[in-house]
Amino acid sequence: MRGLNATAVASWVLQLLVAGILLQTLFFKFTGAAESVYIFSTLGAEPWGRIGSGVVELIAAVLLLIPLTTTIGAALALAVITGAIVSHVTILGIEVQGDGGLLFGLAVTVFVASALILLLRRDEIPLVGVWLRAHSLA
Repeated sequence: MRGLNATAVASWVLQLLVAGILLQTLFFKFTGAAESVYIFSTLGAEPWGRIGSGVVELIAAVLLLIPLTTTIGAALALAVITGAIVSHVTILGIEVQGDGGLLFGLAVTVFVASALILLLRRDEIPLVGVWLRAHSLA
């Protein structure tokens, strides 16, 4: 078993942050909270977009917390949150129903943290890791 170094600790902090944000928002998506229904209705994706994105976020959060699947979870979180950010910038706006930009800020936080996880764990990404090890850059 590897010992914890600064990179591993930083990754775990970021993993817990991303998983925590994703899991916290699931309550609102799965219970049909008014704000979630508004968002996905505005996007023309209610209810399936709300429920579907919630399922994907749940899977990403779980994968982030399993060491062997962390990079898959981070990539999945990055993909789903990119859609959220694009939706905010193009359709919803930064502020949604007077939230002061909170949801957008959380999305940007998940995006940056997921990208940093992938950067920190790049040697664990299947094709990238193989290439890095072959070229002794890892």
